[in-house]
Amino acid sequence: MYAKYIKRILDFILSLCALVVLFPVLLILTVVGAIKMKGNPFFIQPRPGKDEKIFKLIKFRTMTGEKDENGNLLPDEMRLNKFGKWLRSFSLDELPELINIVKGDMSIVGPRPQLVRDMVFMTEQQRMRHEVRPGLTGLAQVNGRNNISWEDKFENDLQYIEQITLIGDIKLILKTVAKVFKCSDTVRDGTSSDVDFGDWLLQNGIVEQDEYEAKQNEARELTKV
Repeated sequence: MYAKYIKRILDFILSLCALVVLFPVLLILTVVGAIKMKGNPFFIQPRPGKDEKIFKLIKFRTMTGEKDENGNLLPDEMRLNKFGKWLRSFSLDELPELINIVKGDMSIVGPRPQLVRDMVFMTEQQRMRHEVRPGLTGLAQVNGRNNISWEDKFENDLQYIEQITLIGDIKLILKTVAKVFKCSDTVRDGTSSDVDFGDWLLQNGIVEQDEYEAKQNEARELTKV
């Protein structure tokens, strides 16, 4: 009953209230972000949602759009400025996702929406995580976030969808708040951002180059929708 009906109602009410209460903060971050990022402060990207329906995730931009002399984006660590690091450290870049929750693309608690190019490399079992709406936070986020392996992430996601309860969601929200104030697990140790699942599989010899390229092409086709 909770997972099928009550959860969505609570998601809508709580996220809408949060948007109203946090409007001044969102406005300030939007203005400052536009200045610090020298343009559009929002980052919009296709992500797989419930039943693998592609939606547009909204976040605050944490990296500039600086390019090299050949027109290619500079490495992440060069585009991630102090403001972006600050946003990430307190997970403030995630606040615009409240809009996604109001729209019904996401839930407050659920498996985090990964990239489309991550999804295409998942096994059939791992893709079961898309049977529910993706969340602003989830079991994997409070159990290590970007400092756990991809296998552990998916195991946490599948464990969450096995039994979704109100008490369980409340506990995850409280644990998330504690994580945010501690600024813990925002990036994988030694990196500026997490490693794509497909790249990780390729680096570890789990997929061959041909399969890797085929899956990347599949992801590109899906994001055209």
